[in-house]
Amino acid sequence: MSKLSSLLIKFVALSLIMVGAAAHADETCMSPYMAKIVGQEDFVYVWTLGEEGLGDEQDKLVTIDVNPISPNYGEVVNTLSVGGRNEAHHSGFSDDRRFLWAGGLDTNKIFIFDVHSDPAKPTLHKVIDDFVAKSGVVGPHTFYALAGRMMITGLSNNKDHGGRTAMVEYSNQGNYIVTHWHPTDEDLRGAEKSGKYADGYGYDVRALPRRNAMFTSSFTGWTNYMMDFGTMLADPEAMKRFGNTAVLWDLHTRKPKKVFDMPGAPLEIRCAWDPNHNYCFTTTALTSQIWLMYEDADGEWQAEAVADIGDPSKIPLPVDISITSDDKGLWVQTFMDGKTRYFDISDPFKPKQVYEKEIGAQVNMISQSWDGKRAYFTSSLLANWDKKAEQDEQFFKAYTWDGDKLNLEFTVDFKAKKLGSAHQMRFGAYGLYGLKRPYEAKNLVASGE
Repeated sequence: MSKLSSLLIKFVALSLIMVGAAAHADETCMSPYMAKIVGQEDFVYVWTLGEEGLGDEQDKLVTIDVNPISPNYGEVVNTLSVGGRNEAHHSGFSDDRRFLWAGGLDTNKIFIFDVHSDPAKPTLHKVIDDFVAKSGVVGPHTFYALAGRMMITGLSNNKDHGGRTAMVEYSNQGNYIVTHWHPTDEDLRGAEKSGKYADGYGYDVRALPRRNAMFTSSFTGWTNYMMDFGTMLADPEAMKRFGNTAVLWDLHTRKPKKVFDMPGAPLEIRCAWDPNHNYCFTTTALTSQIWLMYEDADGEWQAEAVADIGDPSKIPLPVDISITSDDKGLWVQTFMDGKTRYFDISDPFKPKQVYEKEIGAQVNMISQSWDGKRAYFTSSLLANWDKKAEQDEQFFKAYTWDGDKLNLEFTVDFKAKKLGSAHQMRFGAYGLYGLKRPYEAKNLVASGE
């Protein structure tokens, strides 16, 4: 076979993957600009915090085989340590899915992994260590793929380590482009202030390209997120330093348009997939509510609290959320009680909890497959906020979902394996890059095909 023919076959294979994205894809919280997986994911990459006294003590990318037909199903097949403890937190793929960007909330380093050359064994491609010097921002959090760009949300700033922050735009090659500061009372930057808050805080980002809309939420600054959790809860001044806003941005111009009041630290944002569903959900960690940002009949964007999560008097601390691909369900994780809750959001204005399950002593992140049949959970929130002693369970758990209940398939105990604290997950697959699974390729050779 000629080199040109080989390249053509790979191009066609990748094109088919992309064309199928509307009907089949992987994690439902991913960017619509990003290449998608058709069918079964092969790996889950877990961005993991190093723990003092455990293994090599370094942050690392842990690769777990999650394909049931693989001979290594349920096993850790690779670990890649990056040196030191950086407060490993979130990660995100570039739009071509060839590279995974992952950040450290404390050191502000950004690690770019090559996941396409060998999906089972990612390699460290590049380290960005001048993020703060270039941007003025501290705490790279969300890595969100736009067309040829990586949009990175920050949690803090380099002047006072408070919550005033910005989004930072990079090229896919890892070059700094521009900083987009969040609107404040002192500088609304052209945005409309719809309530009493314009605090300039940041956390997550999501986009609805069809509506030229981008949304950000808000959390807290370095001074708080690097503080011991119990100490912070007992400090009245610290508890005042949390964000109370979400912001609507013009996606094309990157200009803020409207600031929504959303008291209690709105965290993850998840937007509907149906082209006629112009809304996004978020949850507030400190007030335990589900919020809806939606476009009304006049084309104006509004925000409204639409449901409580758990017992409002106890505040179970909702963290990660995930919307199903049919826009009918929303998974909500609550850190303090270690539970996942499933809400029926067929009517987005009236979410109803229909299922809950305790995953562990603590739980944070969820990633679910596009077909809704698989859900994966991890445990760590922040190094100084995770529970203590025997309640500091650190795990990766794989479940199947039959529409009524979660069924445990396997668990990876990150402490027993001396890996550290398991945080965010991202999916990997051979098929994204026109590659055959090695065990399937061997079977083809053996059969003479």
